[in-house]
Amino acid sequence: MNEKKIAETRVETIHLVRPEHLNDAGRLFGGVLMQWMDEIAALAAMQYYEGNVVTGTVDSLIFIKGASKGDVVPLTAQVTYTGRKSIEVKVEVHVRHLNGRMELINQAYFVMVALPKEEGAPVCLPRLILETKEEKQEWENGSLRAILRKERRADQF
Repeated sequence: MNEKKIAETRVETIHLVRPEHLNDAGRLFGGVLMQWMDEIAALAAMQYYEGNVVTGTVDSLIFIKGASKGDVVPLTAQVTYTGRKSIEVKVEVHVRHLNGRMELINQAYFVMVALPKEEGAPVCLPRLILETKEEKQEWENGSLRAILRKERRADQF
């Protein structure tokens, strides 16, 4: 099993907000944005695992600001923490303004569950290499989030 650097899991997609993406208030519909986020989280997890994944949970989905018709919306995702079969992915969403300035409008942590590559085979996740101070801090924070998720499951929340 190959080790992976966090940088190797980084994925970026870009969307143009079109009329069919808008809610009745003329803003980007939250469900559309969540779909885009779920897709990029899966792509980042698959960059790391090189197998199929499914969404297990979404933590800290924060709508900071909206987006409007014609806005360019870049999304970035990268693995931040891994468990035995789970892969935490941080997703950030920005609006790119005409002057090039990027503004954060949403972020969340998706937990993707790695599926066995063959029926009945165990899931073996590669070791994640932490290189920077920020990556190590994200890993520590991810470890705390994993504990909180386990506590919520125990409480049937």
